Amino acid sequence: MRLKQHMLLLAIALFAAPALRAEYVVLRSGQRLTVTGYQLVDDKYRLQMAGGSVEVPAEEVVSIEPEEVFKPAPVQPVVQPPYRELVEAAAARYSVDASLIASVIAVESNFDPKARSRKNARGLMQLLPETAAKLGVRNVEDPQENIDAGTRYLRDLLQKYNNDLVLALAAYNAGPERVQQYGRVPPYAETISYVRRVKRGYEKNKANAAKKSETPSGPMAAASLPRTVQTQ
Repeated sequence: MRLKQHMLLLAIALFAAPALRAEYVVLRSGQRLTVTGYQLVDDKYRLQMAGGSVEVPAEEVVSIEPEEVFKPAPVQPVVQPPYRELVEAAAARYSVDASLIASVIAVESNFDPKARSRKNARGLMQLLPETAAKLGVRNVEDPQENIDAGTRYLRDLLQKYNNDLVLALAAYNAGPERVQQYGRVPPYAETISYVRRVKRGYEKNKANAAKKSETPSGPMAAASLPRTVQTQ
């Protein structure tokens, strides 16, 4: 009886508000629920949805999977000064593709220097306090310090994983310890989604850069191009 009440509440919450970019919670009954967050508390999952939160017995949850089909993301803002210059400077300093740095920033904070996650990751590249401290960051919300430190950390991860972008991004999101634990991308919905989103943005940036390089040069052509982050 109690489980039926939980299912009813879940159904009401699902119809009460539009779905967000999220994960699927697959129940033993075969039902797939779209959630924006979840937490295992004792023997129950606390599921967060647009309409609120509910609890479901852990034994009723079969798996939690990343949502495969996302709604179109809002247009990402063009990287304007001073961020463009800061990204390009960090790219040159640490030999990391500027388009990759911009793609990480877009997913991490959408270029908001004051962004803060539930885990207290902060700034443009969402550095955790302990990571920022190791990298010598004094003011994590300062765009220059944050981009410089975040790029240096990303460079270190790329070197650690022999330029395997997928593993480097997974480690940036979940931590190198988790990548080492599983020997691959950790089976976390958040991490799987994060890697896909950054890669998608990076590939789009690279494709746009390639198109620009093919555009005939000249005053009229140059005037028609927006100023964005360029690759090395």
